[in-house]
Amino acid sequence: LHAEYRGSRAGIWTWKPIASTGFVATALAAGATSTTYGRWVLAALVLSWWGDVLLIPRASRVFLLGIGSFLLGHLAFAGGFLSRGVVPLVLVVAAIVLVLPGRTVLRWLAPHVPDELRVPVRAYVVVICAMVACAVGTYVRAGNGYLLVGALLFMVSDLAVARERFVDDGFVNKTWGLPLYYGGQLLLAASVVAA
Repeated sequence: LHAEYRGSRAGIWTWKPIASTGFVATALAAGATSTTYGRWVLAALVLSWWGDVLLIPRASRVFLLGIGSFLLGHLAFAGGFLSRGVVPLVLVVAAIVLVLPGRTVLRWLAPHVPDELRVPVRAYVVVICAMVACAVGTYVRAGNGYLLVGALLFMVSDLAVARERFVDDGFVNKTWGLPLYYGGQLLLAASVVAA
């Protein structure tokens, strides 16, 4: 946050990867490699690490790679949740409920997203909503609050990224987005122990 506030590109390039390495290390320390769920979460966190690095530059092409990395990360989280088991009806109901916030976000972003990013942004919103629906379905089945709260924090933190990139560039986005993001990722990493 300090590097972001100062606008220090060198500081951001130094500290953001280090901070993101923290949630990967947390998952490894929690024993992520010893279970199927843990391996899915570890893969998702590594993809998120790459997404974090790829979102540092301002170029649209690199941003697209960052979105792609996070999209794959959300799919890996969903795979992990599904590997723990879900209550199918709850998953479906959660997915239906998440259509409204997903559509609201897409309408909010529509006037601001460049044409070349419209399809990737839509796909990303659909995938993150699906990931959260899977988290809800798994939570009801397995009772792991870390994974549910982590998934929700990750989803909400993405609003700060979207606002920063497309709507209103400013430090205020970082002040709430980064703590929610890193808190969510740490909870998802810790969910490996709870699993």
